[in-house]
Amino acid sequence: MSAPTLSHLLDEAPRSRFHRRAVVISGMGFFTDAYDLFVIATVAILVKTQWHLSTTQTSWVTGSAILAAFFGALVFGRIADVVGRKTIYTTVAAIMIVGAVASAFATGFVFLVVARFLLGLGIGGDYPVSAVLMSEYSNRKDRGRLVGLVFSMQALGLIVGPLVALILVGSGISSDLTWRILLGLGALPAASVLYLRARMPESPRFQARVRGDTERAVQQLQAFAEGAIEASNVVVDQTRHMGLRQFLCNRKMLTLIAGTAGTWFLFDYAYYGNTLSLPSILKQVSPQAGTETKLAWSLGLFVVFALPGYLLAVARMDRVGHRRLQLIGFSVMTLCFALLAAIAGLTSTAAAFLPIFGLSYFFIEFGPNTTTFVMPSEVFPVSQRTTGHGMAAGIGKLGAFIGVFLVPHLQNSIGLRGMLGVAAGAAGLGYLLTLVLPEPSGRSLEEVSGEDDHVAGRCEPGIEAIPA
Repeated sequence: MSAPTLSHLLDEAPRSRFHRRAVVISGMGFFTDAYDLFVIATVAILVKTQWHLSTTQTSWVTGSAILAAFFGALVFGRIADVVGRKTIYTTVAAIMIVGAVASAFATGFVFLVVARFLLGLGIGGDYPVSAVLMSEYSNRKDRGRLVGLVFSMQALGLIVGPLVALILVGSGISSDLTWRILLGLGALPAASVLYLRARMPESPRFQARVRGDTERAVQQLQAFAEGAIEASNVVVDQTRHMGLRQFLCNRKMLTLIAGTAGTWFLFDYAYYGNTLSLPSILKQVSPQAGTETKLAWSLGLFVVFALPGYLLAVARMDRVGHRRLQLIGFSVMTLCFALLAAIAGLTSTAAAFLPIFGLSYFFIEFGPNTTTFVMPSEVFPVSQRTTGHGMAAGIGKLGAFIGVFLVPHLQNSIGLRGMLGVAAGAAGLGYLLTLVLPEPSGRSLEEVSGEDDHVAGRCEPGIEAIPA
């Protein structure tokens, strides 16, 4: 038998303690993202009253981190393909710590928006690096599950966020101290893994295929994985280069960017817009409900619907198929939002609204909230993988930013049902755009991206293969 390549060893390696460790270390960035996603809605209500903010100013408080995530994903995603994943992996964690702490000590509206923008740069940069690192560490059979587990740390953040907010709001401490504690606690997850991230090895596929150093990639991975991956007489993976201009001019790559970025944009518009507006949505559904009651309902939505959706997605996505799961999620989201928009009685009482809205949350997680994160880490070639994922994540966050500003205005101008109708349309378009993407489940990264096609003489224009 011929000697294996490093990529083959990684594709066929069993799950190990190394993989579990990488999931936790990478996932803490998404815990921070989800925790911050929820608590900022509560914080915005408190600072709006304290600082007498306008609706537009309040939207900037909630949306500045999301806008920054757009830039952070694009910039750090590109840099990670140039200098390596590991350096950016640590850098973005440090930025998140500084941004969260600075937010807690904000003295006014501008200070808070700037601090939140800094936090968002780190969060945005964490998307492509954490996803791609986990994807490139993973084996072929379990890649969706492992990358999905990284993202599923969001579920813990969605639960811890309202739980902490509920405790602080009900504790009787001042509202000024409450929102500062809520924001400051966002620094803890990133701080807890900063040192561990610094010790992680560089992506072995990047090390071997882009830098041409297979021997170092094997040594680093074996040392950190404590022997979980056995390697001897490894065939050197060929070094491949695709420049940024070539990447952006390649028809196949442009289709993949449109599919991954477009679906993420449409999904994040509906998801972030609805989630960050959840307090005002629940207020319209049940005007008599107090702040603590609405926090309890939000917590219930995440525990009863969102968390099981995350868990089932992680458990089943490699069998169901990543593309197929995204299609299922978008279709049920469309149906739920359309029902709420079409039938007036469903938005007039919490008892009617919460089960259907909650069902949409289940299929958000058992669907595009997980898969829009996973698939961009699989479909692009290694030399442009974080660049491609960064584009998808960044454009997704741009959709989220638009949703944060547009959803409250839509709710005021065309009502809750009208706003949900727009969300149904976005989910329906997401379903259609998913159809342009390939099915990555069960296939090697090299097969999905087509970066090894040159071996059979099928290299697309713009891919240059250079023997290492």
